[in-house]
Amino acid sequence: MDASDCITDLATLEAVYGTPSAPALAKEIDFLHPHYQAMIATSPFMVLATSGPDGMDCSPRGDPAGFVTVADARTLLIPDRRGNNRTDSLRNILADPRVALLFLIPGIGETLRVNGRAEIVIAPALLEQFREQGKLPRSVLRVTVEKAYFQCPKALVRSRLWDPSLHLARSSLPSTGSILADLSAGSIDGGEYDRAYPQRLKETIY
Repeated sequence: MDASDCITDLATLEAVYGTPSAPALAKEIDFLHPHYQAMIATSPFMVLATSGPDGMDCSPRGDPAGFVTVADARTLLIPDRRGNNRTDSLRNILADPRVALLFLIPGIGETLRVNGRAEIVIAPALLEQFREQGKLPRSVLRVTVEKAYFQCPKALVRSRLWDPSLHLARSSLPSTGSILADLSAGSIDGGEYDRAYPQRLKETIY
């Protein structure tokens, strides 16, 4: 492979891919249309992408469907639940507020993409709105929407993501404890980690 095998300029990119179709352009708007709000209200899972001085991050977020609240047509509220305390996404947002969100809905092929700017809010009254199982989130991300558009189902159709016949048993891959034991060169007891994890999950889910 040499340099001519790679796309390195916009003109070549457009020559290979052509121009977007009219529907592809029409679906991008700068607010949350009621149709897009309905997709957010039925989504239990979202991926949050951020960028900061140490690189990029892509973090899964999930809760009961509708856990992301549409405050108004240009504002989303996202509870930040208990996690591993790495705070990679939050550190990035402090340095660069630009975020990208991808909403998935089980059984539905279309996804929703939202781009905007986020701020980290810890106002007690706002945290209280997102109490779950008696626990408050650590913070709430308030996202000002700049772009929103739905993605056609081709990727999910090709991947057959929602096809139950293709779902794997967890035992088909190494356990979390086994992975940690290998990555830590044995300093983490993988067997003990796996044994304790079900109870730890119950106690720390919120």
